[in-house]
Formats: sequence, structure tokens, C-alpha cells
Amino acid sequence: MNDFTKVERVSWSKLSSNKNYIKMDELKELTSLGDVIDEEDVKEIYIPLVRYLHLFAQHKKMLTKLQDHFVGIDEINHPFIIGISGSVAVGKSTTARLLQVLIQRCYPDLKVQLMTTDGFLYPNRELKKRRLMDRKGFPESYNMKLLSDFLSDVTNGKPRVLYPLYSQRLSDIVPNKYGEVINPDILIIEGINTLQLPPVGVVVTSDFFDFSIYIDANEDLIEKWFMQRFKHLLIINKNKPENFYYKWANGPISQAITRAETVWQTVDLVNLREYIAPTKNRANVILHKTHGHRIDSIYIRHY
Repeated sequence: MNDFTKVERVSWSKLSSNKNYIKMDELKELTSLGDVIDEEDVKEIYIPLVRYLHLFAQHKKMLTKLQDHFVGIDEINHPFIIGISGSVAVGKSTTARLLQVLIQRCYPDLKVQLMTTDGFLYPNRELKKRRLMDRKGFPESYNMKLLSDFLSDVTNGKPRVLYPLYSQRLSDIVPNKYGEVINPDILIIEGINTLQLPPVGVVVTSDFFDFSIYIDANEDLIEKWFMQRFKHLLIINKNKPENFYYKWANGPISQAITRAETVWQTVDLVNLREYIAPTKNRANVILHKTHGHRIDSIYIRHY
């Protein structure tokens, strides 16, 4: 962590403002299953982060305008792209959704969109064909060429770019369904692989990002949050036959819990140690979480 400056929460909070941008009932809708966040977190952590992000976004916009003018080409809206990475169950989705709302409210002239890299996983049928179902979430389970082509189109100002959609309910790619990125000023992309180095010969996707955030926590805490989320998913999907968790919710609970623990130990923890955690030093900001998902420290990259 030699490339980072550690900022304690109390010091970081002094960079906030007194304005209230979001209410508690809205926060509940934005919060992912198992995650915890309150108005104090918004004020002390996320408002300063939004203001910090805006500095970088303004700088890129000004620099791009000067570059286009210098070489004599028409100005193109190159979106400011933010990547959010971290382990499963650490709160990436909540952070992404919250940042989208807060940026729009703090800077209403900016158009902000949000997406996840889950849509660039190979469909389950393809993973089975490649014998990668037990490696789902690992680098080789993603269509990195498709992701890099998508990012290239977005970065080059293409006005409308489609991307595949992933369903948590199905735990698979949704056939013939696509999301779209339509000429945003800021694009937030969250996913466990946003900072990873791809196989040789494939463009490094993080090269397209203007700013990156890594959400960090101790392994034992992440495992605890992972299991808590799994148990809650069993409860809420017990009467939903179309849901991926339905069969586990209606079988022996001990068997389901054992299966989840095995998945954590053999898939998610291995992926975290080998491919996700090693990328955190590539981030611009690291948000470190402790018990109860409370962010206690912020690490800012020096350069």
C-alpha cells in the first residue's frame, strides 16, 4: 500500500457538505441484499467521494476538449468511466447505485448511467461446454473480447451501445435481451473483473477507465456476508419456482448451507485471493470496510 495515502473516516468526512441529498427510505431501495448503509455513511463517505470524482471528471472534459481543438477534430462526448471492483458480497452494487444517484443530484447537468460486467459472462450453456461452470466468475468465464469491444465503442463516443444482460434470478445471461448505454457523461461499471488483467492478446479493460474504486474487507467478514446473503436468498425465494435458489430453498437446509460453504471455499475465496484482491493496488481509491459494512478508512492513490 506504499502508493496510497490512508485517510481515516473522521478526516474524510470533513470534506462533505451539510446538504441532504438522499433519504433513508431511498437508501433502503438502493441497498443490496445483506449490505448495510445509512444517511451517516452518505454524508461522511459518499458525498466527499462524489466531490472527488467530479474533480477528475472535470479534468478529463477539459483535457479532451483541448486535445480535440489541438488536432482540429469535431468534439465527441467521451464519457468519464468509473470502474468499481471487489469481492462478491462486499457491496459493489450498492456503492454503484448510490454513486449514480448522488452524482446526478449533486451535479444535475450530468447524465449518469450504470451497468455491470455480469452481462459479459459466457452463458451457462457455453460455460458447460467449456467445462467452466465451477470456474464461473474467474477471468476465463468472461467474454473479454466482447467487453473490450463494448468499452471501445463507449469510449469513442458511439451514441448507442448495446450490452448483454445477466439475471440474478436465473443465474444466467438473459437470451435476446440487451441493456444500452446512450451517450452518458459518466458511466459507472461494477464487477469483480473490472481491474483484472486479461489473457495475452486481449486489450486491458481497465485501460478504458478514468477512475477506479476497490471495495475491500477482511476475508472472514466477506465470508460472513456471503453466507448471510445466501441464507436470506433461501428465505425470500422459497415460493418462487422460477428462481435459481428455489431448489435449494426447498431441500434440506443443511445441504444447501454446506453447498454454499463449499462454493465460497473452492470458488469465490480462490477467485478473490488469486484474481480480485491482487488488483486493488491498481485502483484510484480503496474503500475499506469493517464489521457491519462500515467504511473505516479510505486509501487515495498518490498518482
